Amino acid sequence: MKNLGIKVSIYLNYFVFAILLNSVGIVIAKSINVYGVSESQASVLEAFKDLPIAIVSFLVASFLPRFGYKKAMLTGLAIVFFGCLSMVFGNSFFSTKILFLSIGVSFALIKLSVYSLIGLITEGKVAHSSLMSSIEGFFMVGIALAYVLFPFFYSEDPNSWLNVYYVLCVLILLSFLFLLFSKVEYNVETSGNSLVDDMRASAKLIVVPLVLVFIISAFLFVMIEQGIMTWLPRFNEKIFFFSEKLSVQMAFIFALSLALGRFIAGYLTKKLSWVLLVIICIVISGGILLFVLPRLKVDIDTLVKIESIVDVPTLGFILPLIGLFIAPIYPLLNSTVLSSLPKKLHSPMSGLIIIFSALGGTIGSRIVGELFESIGGANAFYFLLIPMFLLIVFVLLIDRMSKAKTVI
Repeated sequence: MKNLGIKVSIYLNYFVFAILLNSVGIVIAKSINVYGVSESQASVLEAFKDLPIAIVSFLVASFLPRFGYKKAMLTGLAIVFFGCLSMVFGNSFFSTKILFLSIGVSFALIKLSVYSLIGLITEGKVAHSSLMSSIEGFFMVGIALAYVLFPFFYSEDPNSWLNVYYVLCVLILLSFLFLLFSKVEYNVETSGNSLVDDMRASAKLIVVPLVLVFIISAFLFVMIEQGIMTWLPRFNEKIFFFSEKLSVQMAFIFALSLALGRFIAGYLTKKLSWVLLVIICIVISGGILLFVLPRLKVDIDTLVKIESIVDVPTLGFILPLIGLFIAPIYPLLNSTVLSSLPKKLHSPMSGLIIIFSALGGTIGSRIVGELFESIGGANAFYFLLIPMFLLIVFVLLIDRMSKAKTVI
């Protein structure tokens, strides 16, 4: 298979960071229960994860092709390896901030490299979209594994869950060694003759109408996805009254739905218009929220703690299935815009994608966290209907602009 070594490296690195990056909801719930912080205080972990992603992406996006994608990914893996060790030996809420700071910095390097490499190893919009969706789907498999891996270490000992980071360190080390001995370097075309030219070209991108509309769309989508993903374990615990362990395990269904949705999207994009697929997915996602949330207010005071999956009510299974329908949106948006731009601009464009995705995740999670604390989890999730509606509007604009003969 052509470019097999590159593809395996991309999948493996993305898989490791899927576990790390999206454990934030699990660690937020643990911070509340173990370290005694409030929902609003715990929600800052999203910022410690996402703001470094945005900042590092802004600083290195143009420079990365010159530095080398392999070196960037190896650097990211090394940083997060020591971040995990600091969590084990620190064992405090402050340590969780250091952990997600290291994850954010590292993931910026990984994602910039991955998104740029996809453009180098594919030809045409269909191939780009298919590979993007399958890689993002594999990312979701990693997320799903996190919801199984972390509860495996739960026990009556409040510190036992930290042992999961030893396992993660082993996975990071294996990923580092595989990448180290893999050939993933290619000669790439930069956007200018010097680093200053590269940065100037990146700055000009943000005023391109297609790019401007897209980054707003990416912001809105990640606001939706992270608002659900980050707070679903806590939502399960407080609203459905699941035990702490079951709350995380049930979030596995959401992650698995995301993975399945992105793998299916990789196939459906070869059969259907991407814009039709995205709009259908948004409408169904909003419908699930409107179906589930009003019913959560019925007899909520009479609920008893649920310890086993066999006692989970039907609504507890329906809500996580929203992941099946929001899953295809992000990779399809990314692929549409990236494949509409010259390959020399894929790295700076990837930087913009990551920056505004990170900001959307931080703001969305923060808003849901604040609403969760003030008006309750069920009412907080109604907020997500607003970015869903706006996203439909911007998706239609992207489709019209991407069909123009001259994009940039």
